[in-house]
Amino acid sequence: MTTGLPSATISEQDGVRYLHLDSPWVQGAMLIREPRAIVLEYVQRMMAWMLWRSSAELATGNAVQLGLGAGTVTRFCHGVLRMPRVTAVEINPAVIAACRHGFRLPANDARLSVIEADAGQWVTGPEHRASVDVLCVDLYDQDAAAPVLDSAQFYADCRALLRERGVMSVNLFGRASSFAVSAARIGAAFGRGQAWSLRPTREGNTVVIAVRGALVPDREELQARADTIERLCGLPARKWLRMVRPLE
Repeated sequence: MTTGLPSATISEQDGVRYLHLDSPWVQGAMLIREPRAIVLEYVQRMMAWMLWRSSAELATGNAVQLGLGAGTVTRFCHGVLRMPRVTAVEINPAVIAACRHGFRLPANDARLSVIEADAGQWVTGPEHRASVDVLCVDLYDQDAAAPVLDSAQFYADCRALLRERGVMSVNLFGRASSFAVSAARIGAAFGRGQAWSLRPTREGNTVVIAVRGALVPDREELQARADTIERLCGLPARKWLRMVRPLE
């Protein structure tokens, strides 16, 4: 059993419920009247991985989240996209309990597995290699100063999780120098021409998208995908297209 982990607390303001970990930092949020909506802008941008999948395969395959937060990505993949397999890996049992109690996280079922485990250890499991189509990484502690897992080896392990043409989104939050280091590690792990970043949010979150062997579609196809995402999911995918840049 893991010890020394922060407790999870919940606050509410203006119809939004927030998750905290022993600090004022927001670790996740949920619109109480519409739990499946994505409230936080950076979490919306983490869903930009959808642009790298064809509309036909948008809701197919195996999706994994490393770091549960308030369960937003997990609820969306499970309840909105209805992907056939959704797995969330979270080290802190208090976060899992808070999500089940206050953030409408469903119980595990044939399509959903919420696992209490260390993400750094989970990604190295040989049984998980080349088994994931969509990987969302959002790993911060109560200080939210830098990602908890951010080594070159960790990102190499993340790439190894992905099937061919699999896609990863990562939330990077912190100083510009910290982002540059993390971005360089991701770029090195995934290779030239296989990683992109979106513009930072006002709060300082930058989402990076990386793929394993995927071809970048032309602008017309990307626009068609963005239109489909907006129509089916209500997310600002056309806006994402205007802010995506190759990772240098």
